[in-house]
Amino acid sequence: MKEGARPFVVGLGGTTRPDSSSQRALERALAVARSLGAKTELFAGPFLAALPHYDPYEPASGGERARFMDAIRRADGVIIATPGYHGSISGLVKNALDCLEDLRDDVRPYLDGRAVGCIVAASGAQAAVSTLGALRSVVHALRGWPTPLGASLASPRLFDPEGEFCDARDAWQVEGVAQQVMAFAGLGLRAPASPV
Repeated sequence: MKEGARPFVVGLGGTTRPDSSSQRALERALAVARSLGAKTELFAGPFLAALPHYDPYEPASGGERARFMDAIRRADGVIIATPGYHGSISGLVKNALDCLEDLRDDVRPYLDGRAVGCIVAASGAQAAVSTLGALRSVVHALRGWPTPLGASLASPRLFDPEGEFCDARDAWQVEGVAQQVMAFAGLGLRAPASPV
């Protein structure tokens, strides 16, 4: 990020269900990032559902997948939100993350040098915690820098009819993830160059 430039934060996640809890939590996190000065771009459930299944022999050459790759390339921070499906991340989110293989030969490969916030919405604590662990492992494998705080949202009802979090602890977690992404996004995080 250039000195004085606004950080660019990409959000990806959600489900095919309109107004899903994970997407609403992601939208809240991006709103917090914007309030702290970020430019943001959201790749939500419907976008993720339209991505073709990742094929390593078909690199992005145009269209929506290429637009997604370009946004990640430019990102200073990334926030990922997934539902907890059977103890792990959803297929939609995993497919989008698999597409990041297209960035393997970049100067900043995969998620290298990017602060990554992780948010999970699940119906129970066990699914939320195991999914958060799985998501953080994927981010590590992609050379990302997961924020120390990850949001594990396991309330039976996350949002009230007005769209506000029902539990102040859930709001605190999501806002904290966004704040940490913003705090780390401007630090110029970089892994050491590989000796091989």
